[in-house]
Amino acid sequence: MASHDQAQQAQQHVQGLMQKIQENAPSAQQVMKMVAAITVGGALLLLAGITLTGTVVTLVVATPVLIFFSPVLVPVGTVLLLTTIGFLSAGGFGIAALSSLSWIVNYMRGKHPPGADKVDYARQRIASKAKDVKDRAGGYIQNKGDQATQGGS
Repeated sequence: MASHDQAQQAQQHVQGLMQKIQENAPSAQQVMKMVAAITVGGALLLLAGITLTGTVVTLVVATPVLIFFSPVLVPVGTVLLLTTIGFLSAGGFGIAALSSLSWIVNYMRGKHPPGADKVDYARQRIASKAKDVKDRAGGYIQNKGDQATQGGS
């Protein structure tokens, strides 16, 4: 009887475990997602390895050729780099000049481009300072002229 009770308890325990496994088992959709992820990940990992191997082999093969031709390639690379920098700089300066000219034309036409109020303020301050300097210089020159005529008499 005891063995029968133990067998029944074992069967209930196995049934309980099977029920828990079935409740926690992934769905068919989750399994398919995992299979797809492993397949794509493995393929990408394989491609990364092949790319790394190809890069190392190319570097090993190309290094002697690059060393042999370096007296020619380094000056050519330098010239190409400087030429490219020169053309890009010229283009940038050209664009800056055209946009500056466009801004000046719009300012002169009275269209009030961005920053025109700052230019007007600066122009007014410069004109005010120039008038102050002119007035001071005129007074200084007049004073020196008076002193020269008084000292000369």
